[in-house]
Amino acid sequence: MEDKLAIVTGANSGMGLATVIALAKKGINVIMLCRNEERGVKALQIAKDESQSDGIELMIGDLGSIDSIHRFAEAFKTKHNKLDILINNAGVVSLKRQETKDGFESMLGVNHLGHFLLTNLLLDELKASPQGRIVVVSSGAHKWGKIDFEDPYFKSGYNVAKGYGRSKLANILFMRSLHEHIKNTRVTVNALHPGAVATNIGVDRETGFGKRIIKLLVPFFRTPEKGAATAVFLATDEKVSSISGAYFYDEKEVSISGLGQDNELADRFWKWSMEQVGL
Repeated sequence: MEDKLAIVTGANSGMGLATVIALAKKGINVIMLCRNEERGVKALQIAKDESQSDGIELMIGDLGSIDSIHRFAEAFKTKHNKLDILINNAGVVSLKRQETKDGFESMLGVNHLGHFLLTNLLLDELKASPQGRIVVVSSGAHKWGKIDFEDPYFKSGYNVAKGYGRSKLANILFMRSLHEHIKNTRVTVNALHPGAVATNIGVDRETGFGKRIIKLLVPFFRTPEKGAATAVFLATDEKVSSISGAYFYDEKEVSISGLGQDNELADRFWKWSMEQVGL
């Protein structure tokens, strides 16, 4: 059997790192896609030590930058002609409104548009796999999300909960549209709610603000390992090899709520996303 290859985004801590370790323990080769080289190098060592695997490598890319995503995809394609698993795990929560390098509001920019572009750039490599799998880490927060095409980036009335909900609804709409686009291929795409996981997601990417709050909340949260379990299940389990376009929690298929079920919205949002990232 040929070695499998996976990419995990946001792999330097929390659920992303736990996902890398779990995949490597199953004998899968993993590329850790990280934004920060210094943190990535530390995480790579942890992942190798804990999994006892040498099949893990670090690649640098910033999901908040269209240029950086293109550079990563090109670097990946020079080394590999197929990809078996793509886990879109990276996520940010911005307490105050911030923008990516391309002027997108940071949560919609990183959590959705960065992954939207990355996935589309790697589709040919996923199709070259005997059974490519795309796993989108969404959240139960999708149920209060709304898409406002007039003000997608919260130029007015920014609110962290609304912004996060919008980015997680975006993940669901993306997963559902992508399923329609790839349904005649061997590639599947599914999304999941990881549960409330104690990770660095609310910590400011630049300043580290928010670390203390997370420490206080840790006892009430799942471990990153528990949060990662469903992503690993969707990436590897035979039971879901032919399931696509679905949403999971605790390794079980659950229903999508709110606007996530709206097919017309999903279609319109796909076209909007294509325009935003220049595809």
